[in-house]
Amino acid sequence: MKSVQFSRFGDPEVLEIVDLPDPQPGPGQVRIAVRAAGVNASDWKKRAGLMDEGLPQTLGYEASGVVDEVGEDVTDVAVGDRVVGLSEQGGAQAELAVLSFWAPLPASVGFAEAAALPAAVETAARGLDRLGVVSGSLLLVNGASGNVGSAAVQLAVARGARVIGTAGPARHAYVRTLGAEPVAYGETLVKEVRALAPDGVDRALDVAGSGVLPDLIDLAGSPKHVVTLADFAGAQEHQVTFSRGDDGRALYVLAELGELIETGRLSLPQVHTFPLDQVVQAHHLGETGRADGKIVLINA
Repeated sequence: MKSVQFSRFGDPEVLEIVDLPDPQPGPGQVRIAVRAAGVNASDWKKRAGLMDEGLPQTLGYEASGVVDEVGEDVTDVAVGDRVVGLSEQGGAQAELAVLSFWAPLPASVGFAEAAALPAAVETAARGLDRLGVVSGSLLLVNGASGNVGSAAVQLAVARGARVIGTAGPARHAYVRTLGAEPVAYGETLVKEVRALAPDGVDRALDVAGSGVLPDLIDLAGSPKHVVTLADFAGAQEHQVTFSRGDDGRALYVLAELGELIETGRLSLPQVHTFPLDQVVQAHHLGETGRADGKIVLINA
């Protein structure tokens, strides 16, 4: 099968499309013919040598497609089913991928949009769980208009929480469509939030990692009421919980994706698609931070 791989660290040009052996599903896994695979910031960090040291490396942990082989003890899915999910072993940016966690994909949802969801939705749900966001909570999401932030807003609203979300002025209308009350980044953040919530907020989730943890602690009343998904150094400095998944994952949310989408509680993300063999161009766009929505690689 064809797969994205790199054998040395560097800029996007180190990425290659290579032929690799077809992966085989183990017990409790399924293999899919990949129709679309999500591209994340961790991909260019890995490619740049900022994460894993070993070489060569393949990329991709989230994908959608059609089941073409099932492993032992798998009874809830069959060959030919449309699914979306996560691959623990990686290498999902390929023609075939093995999924360890998956969910049925409704016929109304396109493969490209579906592939943009698993990582963002799991990360968002995990952050909300760490904070204990429930019906009646007042939550501040720092970075509400991005892939993870928009998922966090919608999942929190679906739980019955009131949400205030930070975003640039050009994205305020979008944040409102998600169900949150928008406020601006920067020096006026605390003032704007207190104008909406004079007593502050119950919980704060930092998705953007923009150095605002002291403000979030001020607004939430304690470091214990703040979780960051993006600021490891700041979390250590300010005694805030940093969640990157090794503290347990919210994989249950994958099974809820279909219902959340079909009931309108989770909107499909905007995607910017590239054919698999244009992965170099996809990385160049992703690293600019100016992509229109989530970058997804597709197989025809």
